[in-house]
Amino acid sequence: MTATRSKPKPKEGRKRKPLGTIWEVPDPLWQRVLPILQEFWPTKTTGRHHADWRKALNGILFRLRSGCPWEQLPRKFGPKSTVHGWFQRWCQGGVLQRIWEELAHECDELGAVDWEWQAADGRLGKARFGGEKGGEKPHGSWEKGHQGKRAG
Repeated sequence: MTATRSKPKPKEGRKRKPLGTIWEVPDPLWQRVLPILQEFWPTKTTGRHHADWRKALNGILFRLRSGCPWEQLPRKFGPKSTVHGWFQRWCQGGVLQRIWEELAHECDELGAVDWEWQAADGRLGKARFGGEKGGEKPHGSWEKGHQGKRAG
């Protein structure tokens, strides 16, 4: 994030209702996100029209929240290749980072961000296509040169 914001002090005696999980971009947030997208990819008067960005962003949110593979993305978000293509462009262009900052700022204004404690989720698993073949191999005590001298 580019700027450091001070944490607003919560009002005494009032509990805030927790924010719901975002599965689709609500209208007020979309109005704040759209200029970021238009700055990255300006609309042209001629040529092919670009895909529906809101559907694509909703598809990306669904994919990230559910963890489903791109191939199983519901059809209501448009073609999976289109949604994945915009995801790749926006990641490379820093657009998703700016959208995340906008969302964090929005939550901070509502007093819903606890800046004292944060966590990130990650996934550990086998690499899909492995890696280089023929890397280091595990060795056992039975291999030549790795045994100590035998007694007797």
